[in-house]
Amino acid sequence: MEASGSGTLYRTRKEMIRMARSGHYIGTVNGIVLCVDKNDKGTIEGRLYHGYEKEGIPFSGYEKVIRVAEELFNALGFPHMGTGDRDIHGRTRDYKKEEGMAKVMEDEKLLEQHGDMGTFVIRVQHRQHSSWQGKVTYLDEDKTVYFRSVLELIKIIDGVLGEAGSAEETD
Repeated sequence: MEASGSGTLYRTRKEMIRMARSGHYIGTVNGIVLCVDKNDKGTIEGRLYHGYEKEGIPFSGYEKVIRVAEELFNALGFPHMGTGDRDIHGRTRDYKKEEGMAKVMEDEKLLEQHGDMGTFVIRVQHRQHSSWQGKVTYLDEDKTVYFRSVLELIKIIDGVLGEAGSAEETD
């Protein structure tokens, strides 16, 4: 690896292909590292990391993960929201991109974070039909799966954590 004067890291094409295949990369401005430390009957707890905060954001439950991620996506203006948020009265709320957001944590530092039960890299590529589409990588096993909605993402993570929890019980 070479470092340029601006601090940007450059990798060889071979290294980039290896990282992409293994899932050990962030690869997008809105990438999230989800570190799950506890799973109590489907309520996960841990820390969420993204490149625009120096510290992990503690969470308890998927609702907090979704809210933090949505706030990040809205501030970045990426991925673009296909439909605005609506309230019970039918009013739609649009969000403005925050200008001047700067990354404060490099991808390599994000990938150093790990949860006690599991670590996931979430890359949301689209926000269509009032949901998310993208891919999630379970770093502990280098497995990447595409998801078509937030609900499917939750089911994928729960499935992995359920397998991890049952493996710990048999040990």
